[in-house]
Amino acid sequence: MLTAEQLLATQKANLATLFDLGQKAFEGVEKVLELNLQVAKATLDEAAEHTKAVLAVKDAQELLALQASLLQPSAEKAAAYSRHLYDIASTTSAEVSKLAESQMAEAQKKFVSVVDNAVKNAPAGTENAVVLVKSAVAAANNAFDSVQKAAKQAADVAEANFQAITNTAVKATQAASTKSSRKAA
Repeated sequence: MLTAEQLLATQKANLATLFDLGQKAFEGVEKVLELNLQVAKATLDEAAEHTKAVLAVKDAQELLALQASLLQPSAEKAAAYSRHLYDIASTTSAEVSKLAESQMAEAQKKFVSVVDNAVKNAPAGTENAVVLVKSAVAAANNAFDSVQKAAKQAADVAEANFQAITNTAVKATQAASTKSSRKAA
């Protein structure tokens, strides 16, 4: 049986974990806000530059050339923003997952310890039940490990797909921008 001190220690550990998770989440939000502020400032500066350039245009052909020259950097900036946002999300997720995994591992250890204690104090004739409980605990641990590995593999595949899509989009924009520049000239 768990004592009052053990229950209190568990609750304190759970609260500390909750605050750690909250801190990690807040740090992620803080990074996203910082990124968005940087993008907003850069966009405002670029809008002023673009406005000056448009006002200096003398004919339609020059306007088309200007628009074509602005298309590629915009797509690259959007892709860079997406990559940065994805990096923030994946880093925050990895930190939260790492913390959750360590807490889960600790909880598993404590549970196994409780089961072992119960097994040691089990009355005679309950050996079959003890074997069944130990088998169930081992199966649950194996299932948890399998789910963790599958989740990590899925995250790796998603990241690779995200990188491939981003690179393809930037290359397509570069190709379109080159074609537009040729037509304008």
